[in-house]
Amino acid sequence: MFEGNANVDSFILLGALLLILGVVVTKFSTRLGVPSLILFIILGMLMGNDGFGIIDFENVQLAQTVGIIALIIILFEGGTQTRWRDIRPVVGPSVTLATFGVLFTAALMGVVAKQLLDLSWLEAMLLGATVGSTDAAAVFAALKGRSIDKKMGSTLEAESGSNDPMAVFLTLFFIELILADSPNVWLLSGAFFWQMGAGLAMGALFGWAASWTINRINLDSSGLYPLFAIAFALLTYSVTSSMSASGFLAVYVAALMIGNSDLIYRQPIYRFNEGMAWMSQISMFIILGLLAFPRDILTWSNITMGLILSAVLMFLARPLATFLSTSFFGYKPKQNIFLSWAGLRGAVPIILATYPIVAGVESGSQIFNVVFFIVLTSALIQGATIAPLAKWLHLSGPLREAPTHSLELVSLGKANAEIMEFQTNEATPIVGQTLQSIEFPASALISAIVRDDELVTPVGETVINAGDYLYILVSRKEKRILKQMLRHDY
Repeated sequence: MFEGNANVDSFILLGALLLILGVVVTKFSTRLGVPSLILFIILGMLMGNDGFGIIDFENVQLAQTVGIIALIIILFEGGTQTRWRDIRPVVGPSVTLATFGVLFTAALMGVVAKQLLDLSWLEAMLLGATVGSTDAAAVFAALKGRSIDKKMGSTLEAESGSNDPMAVFLTLFFIELILADSPNVWLLSGAFFWQMGAGLAMGALFGWAASWTINRINLDSSGLYPLFAIAFALLTYSVTSSMSASGFLAVYVAALMIGNSDLIYRQPIYRFNEGMAWMSQISMFIILGLLAFPRDILTWSNITMGLILSAVLMFLARPLATFLSTSFFGYKPKQNIFLSWAGLRGAVPIILATYPIVAGVESGSQIFNVVFFIVLTSALIQGATIAPLAKWLHLSGPLREAPTHSLELVSLGKANAEIMEFQTNEATPIVGQTLQSIEFPASALISAIVRDDELVTPVGETVINAGDYLYILVSRKEKRILKQMLRHDY
């Protein structure tokens, strides 16, 4: 929002410049080793009233709404990219981290906040609740393209995708206790189980419905399918939240089901989701940066208290919660150390910190400023050192396998054939074989091979190598057979 009567053209110009700067910032963040969210937030703070004063923005409720929509899109993109076979072995520890881990972290942070800040016990616990969970946007961005051990990456992604219900429940629970004259504690406590159970059920229902519909609806353009998928994500959140259940959890579960289904138009959906997720991250963190006022956040008191609380979170609360949560799941000490350090805070704690302000909690602004500083510290220190720590602990792994995509033969969706893109690796059964010796399904034909960024024309004597990208024309009815043949663990 601009000062005075700025016209629409100026608004569009500024929006375009912010998006361009946000895209450029991602390039610098990679080179500097600094998480992009930090640079997005700084960009927003520079544009705000305490910076160059280009944008006058103080609408907490609007920032909260934008943040929620952005998180829906980011969770949906992350969920569709996650393979069920990767997270299935880590469901137990991930769920324990997402529930008990968040509760333990919030409680310990609340106890420390009570000793350091001029807050009541309920207000201190409210602050602890807002920083109790890891952030899906920060974790997904930090792990994307990094060579992190698959088990570690899957645990972190599953935890960050499913821990929002506990964090949201605790935040609203303590706000209700602060503001209500006679709150019903038992009724409030039971709400958590409803949020988790109904969130899981609605996510599964909408995920199945979206997958079934996408595969059967006949739209006139392939470009409509990604929009259709995103619309299902928004619908999943809104319907689930209207039932007082966890919309974020429902979106993540639905995305898992959609991403692990045998979808047509998979590639357009993935590519569109990736672009939307980046735009959401840029917009969300810039707006959250606009909402922050450095003159309030960077006071000596906030810096001192914020550094102490950040240190407690990074070196005490999160490690203890991690070790306790994974103690029965056979995780090694070095794995727990990595999980502790890689539990990044990001958009979710900041957005949760806006709830007390919107609700009218007296200490809401103080809580927001402290939480904002903790997030900056966590993202800057922990986010920049995840990869070096993984290497030092010998928890680096191969770069994540590129997902199997499908490039449709025509955009009208009326043909019954697709061109499937598949990247081979050392475990792919057909590696080392010649094309003429491979018994492909009758309708399957390798149209092209990309090897080391060069096009290889396939002939009968061509040998398949690990790392090759295969483009295979196949009928939809034999697509599943082809996938099973290419990937024995599919």
